[in-house]
Amino acid sequence: MEKKILAATLYIKDGVPVKSPEDFSPAGDLKFLAKRYNDGGIDKIFVFDLSDGDAEHEKNIHTIRELNRLTEIPTCGGGNVRRLEDIKKLLYAGCKQILVNGSKPYCFALVDEASSRFGHEKILVSVKNIDFVFKHKEVIKEKIHEMLVMEPKMLDSVENLTDTQYVALCEENDLDAMLAVLKREHSRGIYGQFLNDAEVNAMELKSMLSSRGIKMDNFDPALKWSDFKLNKDGMVPVIAQDYRTGEVLMLAYMNEEAFYKTITTGKMTYFSRSRGELWVKGETSGNIQYVKVLTADCDHDTILAKVSQVGVACHTGAYSCFHNEIVHKEYMERNPLKVFEDEYAIIKDRKIHPKEGSYTNYLFDKGLDKILKKVGEEATEIVIAAKNPDAEEIKYEAADFLYHLMVLMVEKGLTWEDITSELSQR
Repeated sequence: MEKKILAATLYIKDGVPVKSPEDFSPAGDLKFLAKRYNDGGIDKIFVFDLSDGDAEHEKNIHTIRELNRLTEIPTCGGGNVRRLEDIKKLLYAGCKQILVNGSKPYCFALVDEASSRFGHEKILVSVKNIDFVFKHKEVIKEKIHEMLVMEPKMLDSVENLTDTQYVALCEENDLDAMLAVLKREHSRGIYGQFLNDAEVNAMELKSMLSSRGIKMDNFDPALKWSDFKLNKDGMVPVIAQDYRTGEVLMLAYMNEEAFYKTITTGKMTYFSRSRGELWVKGETSGNIQYVKVLTADCDHDTILAKVSQVGVACHTGAYSCFHNEIVHKEYMERNPLKVFEDEYAIIKDRKIHPKEGSYTNYLFDKGLDKILKKVGEEATEIVIAAKNPDAEEIKYEAADFLYHLMVLMVEKGLTWEDITSELSQR
């Protein structure tokens, strides 16, 4: 049985998130919203471009591209999708699927063309009345992957007419109302304004739905608390680590209640030995740790938690609690990701703080055309070196190319995370 989803909706007006198509007041910072949805248990984001003209449309596409750089969950782009070019732009901006407005006269001509060009699994259509489904049920079956049903009263009729899956509007944060939709045979999931609210914990909601028989993408632990070897206080030490960088953030302890609350809510919860009580990391400071992976060691007496850290982990204001160096032996960094990040940081610093005699600053001073010329020259050098039987020459030329590529990346405002995110989406 396929897992059901909880979907958030995000509306973009003049390049910034707004509350709704009717209310253009700000909905909050894009990075904050993206992180909350990405780490908090939301499975999919429907993002709508509310632009009035071509200039604003381009601005909103840029914001949607930025959203997709910040999230790891799939997005479905909609709003002002009138032409094949609009679909192409949203796909190139990182959206996994595109939502076409079923109430528009151009809908099915566009759906037919887009489905043939990009594949029907990428095409969704929004539905507001049952006549639409009745009149076009054959096209829906052949050309559309899913529907976004925007009127809950339609669901009985929808299921009588088509077996195409749908995500349906759920208007209130009511468990019985959600269950009524999610238990339907062709229901793929639900969306609703309440799922956008910061007060709603999507992971906790999915745990509740799961306990009522709905298959959700929530944590199902392979180990029970009874499988752990506890210390004399009846607890297990937990090492928290940044899931992206691998940096160790902190050490704390869990009791049984903290362990199961962590799994249920998706937020790291510990037991404070000094206060004698549970504490959700970041509950007062906002520096929440969202769970990505929990792993037990070989003796089942320690937990390694890979987390997405909001803000800083340490009460001193340092990102990691482990910042008091005791000894340090110099060594050559060989971790490829770390080498790229360190070299990129040096190049970026040169642009911000120019250094006399620096070749990097010479390139920045000469401008984009000079940088592009060097990138092209170094790429050609790799091709020439590859014809040489000695592979060592390729190593040197590839290093030169990557350096000049990083200069170009800094000049254009791209990071290695942008590049790796794009690669991971392919």
